[in-house]
Amino acid sequence: MTAETLSSPQVMIVGGGPVGLGLAIDLGQRGVRCVLIEKYKSPQPIPRGQNLTQRTLEHFHFWGAEPALRAARTIPREYGIGGMTAYGTLLSDYRYDWLQRELVRPFYFMDNERLPQYATEAVLRQRLSELPSVETLYGWTAETVAQDDNGVEVSLRARGSSETRRLRAEYAVGCDGSRSLVRDACGITQTKSDHDRLMVLLVFRSEGLHKLLERYPNKSFYNVLHPDLKGYWRFFGRVDLGTTWFFHAPVPMGTTKDNFDFRALVHEAVGTDFDIDFEHVGFWELRVATADRYRSGRVFVAGDAAHSHPPYGGYGINTGLEDAANLGWKLAAVLQGWAGPALLDTYDSERRPVFVSTARDFIEKAIESDRDFLAAYDPSINKLAFESEWQARASGARSEVHSFEPNYEGSPIVTGANGGAPSAIGAHEFVARAGHHLAPYRMASGRDVYDELGADFTLIDLGAPPETVAEFNSAAEAHRVPLKVVTDKSDAAQKHYEARLILVRPDQFVAFSAKDALSDPRHVLQRVIGDTG
Repeated sequence: MTAETLSSPQVMIVGGGPVGLGLAIDLGQRGVRCVLIEKYKSPQPIPRGQNLTQRTLEHFHFWGAEPALRAARTIPREYGIGGMTAYGTLLSDYRYDWLQRELVRPFYFMDNERLPQYATEAVLRQRLSELPSVETLYGWTAETVAQDDNGVEVSLRARGSSETRRLRAEYAVGCDGSRSLVRDACGITQTKSDHDRLMVLLVFRSEGLHKLLERYPNKSFYNVLHPDLKGYWRFFGRVDLGTTWFFHAPVPMGTTKDNFDFRALVHEAVGTDFDIDFEHVGFWELRVATADRYRSGRVFVAGDAAHSHPPYGGYGINTGLEDAANLGWKLAAVLQGWAGPALLDTYDSERRPVFVSTARDFIEKAIESDRDFLAAYDPSINKLAFESEWQARASGARSEVHSFEPNYEGSPIVTGANGGAPSAIGAHEFVARAGHHLAPYRMASGRDVYDELGADFTLIDLGAPPETVAEFNSAAEAHRVPLKVVTDKSDAAQKHYEARLILVRPDQFVAFSAKDALSDPRHVLQRVIGDTG
């Protein structure tokens, strides 16, 4: 056995799934020295986390990985990535489009994408290897985590070996999944909502299913509502085009790989027989779990370590990657000395309420809505009433996409609280609103504003008084806040955003927006960096 202490990094990241990788890239691009610890030497070929939103692709753009991600797509670009909900079986006469994220495409700089998590991880690993400030330890497992007033120490062991190491850093982040060692070691408790359902995950090959579903072009995932399941889904998704699929469904408690007819279950969900060659059979318990705090001293949790939920609606991986984007710039700001100590607390106060709202107002609400619908309507009893309500649900599927707009209204580091609070419920608008994601805009120069945003704070001048812009620059210099100024004095730009001056955070959320009344720039800068002194 050997023991080794590595050269001291500033941040340790435990867990190298998409969230840990994204956070390491975000920090590494900002020059923060960090170490990523991941137990698997290569990505595991289980097709989770497939749906990547337009917002998530903005992260990949800023992380320098968007073209590589597009190239790694396992389904041809010309084939759609939308979804469909069916009643009873996939081949039923009752169906509607579901999760139509293309409806909100104009409010984001990037198109959404779809590919298996292991392909996403491979792209992120490659990008991370290009950053000299990040060290990766693939094939290592964290065994203990301890912190004091000055830092965090993690002990590691190489998988399948007796070799051990110790690392110490100023901060540590647990991105190590729903059974997080980091979270438990720091005494962070969870609030759980247990749905008392055992779910199976099947990965299988079938050309026959592809041929059956050719009748539904441009669809990549399929949700089946069955009256016997009380609102819980049978859910199919494409891993590639024509061959490989995954399938989630409730199964009886006590089900194992050997005591259940999974082939019959899949055939029943589709509505006919076809060829199946199983590649993977796994199980998971359907529950929502939220860490009661996302920070404990110098340790943070992100991704599934902070929140986990059923894979309904493609919220999970996207929520985790937003954690990384939120925490990355804040850690860097504190480590680089230009942010106040209160800034790190806002990771919890912004991100945790957003997930609570996502789980309550979208995921669990969908289960409850489906349960109520299935209990109240049956086409064999009252076909007319059923079809009327089914059509209404199709419209509701559109409104869900429009209303899912995570925002940080009421955050202590954005202006204009107006009684708001961070939430997943919002509305997509082009107007620049403090606490909300900045919508794109093609400037008079012909470039989109997203091509002009800086890595840190960006001040967008759309016709503000020159002296106000100068005061912002002076305040930024006094507080050592990196600030880029982007100017577009056209009336069209001011009309688009309904503001003359916009301060944009490093994670592309609006920190401050002004129409006519302009606040003291010094006070604005102090607030948005958590400087309460």
